[in-house]
Amino acid sequence: MTTPNTPPAPDAAAQGSHQWILTLELPGSAAATQFGTWNPMPGSTRHDVFVAIRQHVTSRFPELKRATVAFFALEANQL
Repeated sequence: MTTPNTPPAPDAAAQGSHQWILTLELPGSAAATQFGTWNPMPGSTRHDVFVAIRQHVTSRFPELKRATVAFFALEANQL
């Protein structure tokens, strides 16, 4: 059910094929949780995607380049 104040969800075709969540933490200093969708290149492994996403996040937050991964999830973006 959509209410008048709820924006419509983006068309699934406009989203990536996978949804990801990544939390990076510098204990006692900083933490950041980011999420989004991703279209892995054909033949990519889960590790390839993890490395690419981590680089994507740390390019936006350079202070987290040496952070510990507290959480990572990558799932098909479909129900």
